[in-house]
Amino acid sequence: MRMPVRERPHVLMTADALGGVWQYSLDLGEGLVRRGLSVTIAVLGPVPPAERIAAAEAASGCRILATGLALDWMARDPAEVREAAAALARLAGSLNADIVHLHSPALAGPDYPVPVVAVSHSCVGTWWEAVETGPLPADLAWRRDLAAAGCATVDALLAPTKAFAAATQAVYGLPASPVVVRNGRRASARPSGALPPASYVFTAGRLWDRAKNAAALDRVAARLDWPLRAAGPMESPSGERVAARHLDCLGRLDDLGVAAHLVRRPVFLSLARYEPFGLAVLEAASAGCALVLSDLASFRELWDGAALFVDPEDEAGAVAAIRGLADDPAERARWGAAARTRAGRYGVEAMTTGVLGIFRACWAGTSARSLGGAAA
Repeated sequence: MRMPVRERPHVLMTADALGGVWQYSLDLGEGLVRRGLSVTIAVLGPVPPAERIAAAEAASGCRILATGLALDWMARDPAEVREAAAALARLAGSLNADIVHLHSPALAGPDYPVPVVAVSHSCVGTWWEAVETGPLPADLAWRRDLAAAGCATVDALLAPTKAFAAATQAVYGLPASPVVVRNGRRASARPSGALPPASYVFTAGRLWDRAKNAAALDRVAARLDWPLRAAGPMESPSGERVAARHLDCLGRLDDLGVAAHLVRRPVFLSLARYEPFGLAVLEAASAGCALVLSDLASFRELWDGAALFVDPEDEAGAVAAIRGLADDPAERARWGAAARTRAGRYGVEAMTTGVLGIFRACWAGTSARSLGGAAA
């Protein structure tokens, strides 16, 4: 059924402030505002500092609400997630929103008064398949089940790569693949030709997550002549901490802190065992860093021909690739230029166009699921 939509449609978008979802939401929100939409971002989970919210509102043009609602991956039980979904549905009604854009399909529910689009940035089911073995423990199984239910009920389900869309379809037994709209990132680090590339290796991410393979990164750091500097938290919200004897751990850095490293064009390394997209890789590529990446299907899809690939368990291979770049400045410059050129494909404008096309399909009463597998 076709939905009446105002001249300036209002989008209610959810986010958390603990990782890449925050950056994704601000970039997409800013892109939608520039296209004439109104955007409210409801932040779930830990509340960002007031000055961070104010800066994000000024930069994006979005209204940002700290809700205090439970994040699906931090919730204590299914009831907390369902309560968050019900509260978001009420918020959509009170804001007179025209569409809801969820950062996790687990937050879908029966009470939303308008079409619901969900993007799966990552999920327990696909993470477990990539990182662990055996059956899911009970505390993760109910999270997977909520995600599966949401994937099956939203009006449109998005994924950032074809590889992750295929994995999502397989794990949850979906009749159609999620629609692929690749992430975009507004570059915060501009490469400078005034100085030679820095003589160190850089990585970034939630390093406490076993998928980031911090133990392997630490062992690689022990074998390198250059420092391997790692930006990101080493301790999870639940208190689980990763030990690192050889990494130069920088802790959590804000966007400007990360950009200050990337602008120096260090070699960027990811040995992730699971990565649906990898915004940190895109940021590094945009700055002109040479990339050494895990040989994952998602990374191959995005960066084949613009990065060096190694098996995430092949620490010797990673060391050899980095040494090869260190010993051959011309080769390093070539790979950095290739990465920067490729990064141009994954901009905010393309992401915004893709998401807005899904919104319009929902408003027109067209099944966005019929677009499954299409890449924007």
